[in-house]
Amino acid sequence: MPDIRRQLLAAFDLEHREHLQAIRQAIAAGGEADTREIFRRAHSLKGAARAVDLPAVEEQAHALESLCAELMDGSRSLDADTVRTLEGLLDAVEDAAGAAYAPPAPKPAATAAPVAEEAVEYVRIDVEAVSGLSRAMQTLAGDVLDHGAIDEDLRRLAADARKLERRWRDVRGGVAARTRDVEQGLKDLSRALNELSVRRVRAGWALDQGLSDLRGRVEEISQAPAETVFGGFATMVRDIARDADVLVDVRVTGLDTRADRRVLQALKDPVMHLLRNAVSHGREAPQARAAAGKPERLTVAMTVSAASGRLRIDIADDGPGPDLARLEAAAVEKGLMSPRPEGAPAPTPEELLAHAFAPGVSTAQGVDKLAGRGMGLSVVAEAVRKLRGELRLTAGRPWGARVALSTPLSAARQSLLFVDIQGRQAALPSLGVRRLLRLDATQLETVEGHPAARIAIDGDDVIVPMVPLSALLSGVAAEVPVHAGAVSAVLLSHGRRHVALAVDALCDVRSALVEDLDADDLDADLIAGAVQLDDQAPALALDPDALVRRWLRDQRQLAASGLGFAEEAEDADETTRTILVVDDSITTRTLEKSILEAQGYRVLLAVDGLDALNLLRSGQAMIDLVVADIEMPRMDGFSLLQAVKADAALAATPVILMTSRADAADVRRGLDLGAEAYITKQKFDQRELLAAIGQLL
Repeated sequence: MPDIRRQLLAAFDLEHREHLQAIRQAIAAGGEADTREIFRRAHSLKGAARAVDLPAVEEQAHALESLCAELMDGSRSLDADTVRTLEGLLDAVEDAAGAAYAPPAPKPAATAAPVAEEAVEYVRIDVEAVSGLSRAMQTLAGDVLDHGAIDEDLRRLAADARKLERRWRDVRGGVAARTRDVEQGLKDLSRALNELSVRRVRAGWALDQGLSDLRGRVEEISQAPAETVFGGFATMVRDIARDADVLVDVRVTGLDTRADRRVLQALKDPVMHLLRNAVSHGREAPQARAAAGKPERLTVAMTVSAASGRLRIDIADDGPGPDLARLEAAAVEKGLMSPRPEGAPAPTPEELLAHAFAPGVSTAQGVDKLAGRGMGLSVVAEAVRKLRGELRLTAGRPWGARVALSTPLSAARQSLLFVDIQGRQAALPSLGVRRLLRLDATQLETVEGHPAARIAIDGDDVIVPMVPLSALLSGVAAEVPVHAGAVSAVLLSHGRRHVALAVDALCDVRSALVEDLDADDLDADLIAGAVQLDDQAPALALDPDALVRRWLRDQRQLAASGLGFAEEAEDADETTRTILVVDDSITTRTLEKSILEAQGYRVLLAVDGLDALNLLRSGQAMIDLVVADIEMPRMDGFSLLQAVKADAALAATPVILMTSRADAADVRRGLDLGAEAYITKQKFDQRELLAAIGQLL
C-alpha cells in the first residue's frame, strides 16, 4: 500500500472513531443534545469516508446524516425509536469501517521468503505536551537574542579596554618601574576580555545550533505537509464528479506546504465541504459550457500556500458562478434580509455573497449527496472562525467562483519581538526578524533625501533604507527616532531586499497568542492581529513581509536604484547581468534559459506577463533586461511592455519582444510602445538574440 494511502487510512481510523464517540455522547444527553453538532459530525464523517474511498462507510454515513438533518430542522424528535435507529446506523458505520480495515485472506505459502513491508507506526501525542515543547523552543529563541545583546556588550567592553591601554601608553613617562604592574594588568584584562568574547561567540554558535535542532524536532512533531491531510482530495473530487455525471479536471498544488497538524486537521472537513461545493455548484450542462466558450470539463483548482505566518487555501471552479438572485431569495426566506421593494436597487454582490455562509442558506435546486441542505458553508465558516481565520467567497470573472481561506500556520503561541512606537507597543514574529540594530545616529547616510545605513549582510556592505515604523504604519512622514544619540531598528528581509525599521525602543521577546483584530480604522494589509498585554492596551501584531512590500510600493523609484538590495555571493562579479525570460511555453523558456546561461547571464523565468510584472515590481531582484513572448494568457507581451514603460521605476528596463508572427503591424506596434528589439521565432537564430542583448547591455 502506498505510504500516503496508508497514512490517510490511519488518520481516518482515528477520526471516524472520534466522530462516532462524540455522536454517542450527544445522544446520551437526551433533550440537551446539540443536534447541530450531531449533524456536523455525521456530515464530516461522510466526507472523510469519501476522501479515503470507502463507499460502504460513506453510504451508511449518508443515511446517518439524513436522519440527523431531520433532527436539526425539527421534523423529527430524539425519541426512543429515533435513538435506536441512530444507534443502529452508528453500528453500521463501525461495521463497515471495520470491514474496510480487515486483513485479506491468507495466501498459500510460497517457496520464496516474503519481503516484509516496513511498518509505519502511528502514535497519539498529547497536544499539551507538544505545546509545552513549542513554548520551550520559543523561550530558547529569546535566550539566543539575549546572547546577541551580551555579545555587543562584550565587544564594547573589549574596545574600551583597548582604548584604556592606548591612553596609558600615551601618558606613561619616567615612572615605568612603578607602573609596570598596572600596565601588565591592563594587558591581561584586554587579553581576558578578548578570550571571553571568543568563547562567547563559540557558545553562541553552539546555542544557535541547538536551537536549530530543537526547532526542527518540534516541527517534525507539530507540523506536517498538507499532503498528509489533503492528499486524497483530488481523488475524492473525481469520484464525486463521476457519481454526479460531471466531467472534471482537478488541479491541486502546494501540498508540500507545511503547517501545524492541528490546523490542517481542523481544516480537513471545511476544505472537503468547499471542494464538494465546487463540484455541486460548478456543474452545468455541456451545451451551456460550450456556448460560454469553456472547455468540456469543469475545472476545480485547489492551491495551498504559506506566507507571513499564515496558511492560505484557495479553491476555485470555472462553473456558472454564484447565483445571486437565488442567494437573495434564500437569504430573504431565512430572515437574513428584508424583501426588496419593487424598483429598489439590488444589494451588492459582496453583501449577498456574505450570506452564503449563514446556516440553512442554499441555492441548490434539490437535496442530494452533494448539496441542498445549506449547511456545508456554515460548517466551514464556523471552523475557520475557531481558528481565528478569514473566509471570503467571490464571483469569478467572467464566470466561476472562488473561495479564499486563510488561517494562522500554527495554533500555538508565537515568539514575538515587542517594540515601542511613540509610546505604544507593537509585535513582530521573531522568526521574521533578520537582525536587531542599535546604531550611532551619526552613522546614518542620506540617499536621494532619505535616511539609510550601511549594514554588513552576508559579508557585503549593503546600503539599507532606514524607515520610521510609525511612518510606514500611518502613511504620514516622520523623522527617524533618535534616543541618547542612537537609533534602534529591526532589520527585515523580503527575498534579497532589506529594510531597517526604526523604532523608539526594542522592548522584549516573549511567547504570546496572536488574536484576530477587527478594526476598520487600521491597515489590515500590515496587521496580522493583536496581542493582549497585562494591564495594557493590546499590542498590534505586524506582518514583516507586508511591511517590506509596503515600502517597495511607496518608494518604488527609490527601490529601483538598488537601495536595500543585497547581491548573492555568486553574483559578486559586477559584469553579471540578470535577464527575465517571459513565455508561457515551458519548452521555449527552457531553450532561452540554457542559451543565456551559457553566455554567463543570470536568468529568471515568468510564465506570463502578469507573473513578470509582479516580479519586476516586487523588488526581489534587480532585472537588467526582459525577453518576452507576445501571445500569453492573462497579460500578453504588448500589455506587459506598456505597463513597464508607463512605470517610472521600470521604464529604463530594456524589453525585447519575441513572437511566432512576423506581422509588420505587430512589429510597428511593439516598437511604438517602446520595445528595444523585436525578434520572430520563425527565423529564430540565437546569435540574433545574443547580439541584441549585447547591444542593449
